[in-house]
Amino acid sequence: MAFLIVEDDAAVADALRGLLSAAGFEVRAFSSGEAFLLAGPPSGADTVVIDLGLPGVSGATLIQWLGALADPPRVVVISGKSSRLIEREIAGLSPVQVLRKPPAADWFEAIAG
Repeated sequence: MAFLIVEDDAAVADALRGLLSAAGFEVRAFSSGEAFLLAGPPSGADTVVIDLGLPGVSGATLIQWLGALADPPRVVVISGKSSRLIEREIAGLSPVQVLRKPPAADWFEAIAG
């Protein structure tokens, strides 16, 4: 089981990587949707943390791709967008957990739980 972080904000990605690594989890971070896709599909045991507002390949596109896998991973969306915009972007996609930016103390429990 690994945590895969797809986040273009280096500070957010580093904070999540540090938090999860310190707890003993395997963590890989990608700065773009394109880099994530080039790494190949994750396993169904993995958790993918996706920034919804990625440039290029969007977070919503990645969620759709992950949902179509034979053994899809758990997906957690992070976003600083308004709740209404988030709901609009993920409408019709596989159910995902959504966490709002900026990062909060309860993120670790929500992501690792």
